[in-house]
Amino acid sequence: LRSKISLCDALIVRSGTKVNRAVFESSGGRLKPTVLVAEKLGEAGLTLLKEFADILGKVYMYFIMMLLGKWQRNKYVGVSLVGKTLAVLGFGKVGSEVARRAKGLGMHVIAHDPYAPAERARAIGVELVSFDDAIGAADFISMHMPLTPATSKMLNNETFAKMKKGVRIVNVARGGVVDEEALVRALDAGIVAQAALDVFSEEPPKQDNKLVQHEMVTVTPHLGASTMEAQEGVAIEIAEAVVGALKGELAATAVNAPMVPAEVLLELKPYVILAEKLGRLAVQLVAGGSGVKTVKVSYASSRPDLDTRLLRAMITKGIIEPISDVYVNLVNADYTAKQRGLRITEEHIHLDGSHEIPLEFIKVQIADVKSKFASATSKSGEIKVEGRVKDGIPHLTKVGSFRVDVSLEGSIILCRQVDQPGMIGKVGSILGEENVNVSFMSVGRVAPRKHAVMAIGVDDQPRKESLKRIGEVPAIE
Repeated sequence: LRSKISLCDALIVRSGTKVNRAVFESSGGRLKPTVLVAEKLGEAGLTLLKEFADILGKVYMYFIMMLLGKWQRNKYVGVSLVGKTLAVLGFGKVGSEVARRAKGLGMHVIAHDPYAPAERARAIGVELVSFDDAIGAADFISMHMPLTPATSKMLNNETFAKMKKGVRIVNVARGGVVDEEALVRALDAGIVAQAALDVFSEEPPKQDNKLVQHEMVTVTPHLGASTMEAQEGVAIEIAEAVVGALKGELAATAVNAPMVPAEVLLELKPYVILAEKLGRLAVQLVAGGSGVKTVKVSYASSRPDLDTRLLRAMITKGIIEPISDVYVNLVNADYTAKQRGLRITEEHIHLDGSHEIPLEFIKVQIADVKSKFASATSKSGEIKVEGRVKDGIPHLTKVGSFRVDVSLEGSIILCRQVDQPGMIGKVGSILGEENVNVSFMSVGRVAPRKHAVMAIGVDDQPRKESLKRIGEVPAIE
């Protein structure tokens, strides 16, 4: 591994491979700071959940009884999942997938995760609640959190006492998150009706482990994603995610970046593109000053709990990459901004209206700089650009104080001009003669015959000679 690592941009680690300091030092600096983690799929938790809920889950036990010559039809009786409350503890990638599938089984799903945004839960139709409310209301508890000092033995004598009598618990997270001795006592007392465990504090557990021997406990040997399909699926998913991350695309599995589920990524995708393009446009309008140090971003939305970390990261990417050789991605965006002394503040403008649309518009303002395009400067002196998504496509809707409407696909030509008849025709004719294809054209003005801004969307970046010809039109300033 040390002999080959200097040839690699990214490293994917699975199972027994150990990566120590010597490996990183042998990379010679080529290895990108891209870290992705393969988490178990949601199948394990859902399978164990159905195991003691569905009578079919006991087929194997009945099979054993038949081999022993016993005809006992009522020994292993299941419970219905429909209408029951499932509390998902740990609402990351796996927990949210279990929640989504459990809702399809007719369950009412609540979740507890101090780090999960409410936006993600709402997208699936899950209510985020406190830890005590989650365990107190649950008929079933499914655990999906890492083992940390905060989660160690989080299910213990005290927390078991707060649960409904007859609760059923599934743990496919880490063995240490459950106090195993306390769980045995809760089972014997009837507080916990059944438990399904794929993980243990000591693996493999000893033969005389009371949980393994308990008749109301279903155990599996840390199977997690131990199916051919899951193993192959995880490999493909990680490989695709690494390739995407190296291209600067969004990564839903980065451990030190906003955890964004696939359905939220899909919904936010056009706004993510809008955010990066507004950042790129704003910084290209900067002419000088002390450098870009202060950026204010405003989000107008009817969703009060909209998670904007992803959008902020992409605005940072758009601002920094055109003026440096730094490669910015979702993982390192905040760190890179801090390193360069770039301070980004955010403002949330709450609008009344439907929650179906995540954002009405995004506004980016750069303060304490001069602009190479005077009309992009607002009355308060900042460079200001604003945009929104229309029919899935990002549009520029404001430059400084001038309202425009032009797609942010391709390139944009901005002209400051005197508002007078014939300007669109003159500029359009020049672009036609230069074989530049126009996709959009929009004029914003403060009043007739005063200053105006023409925004022209073109498929390809025009030659400097083309722009020079437009600049020579008398009314173009």
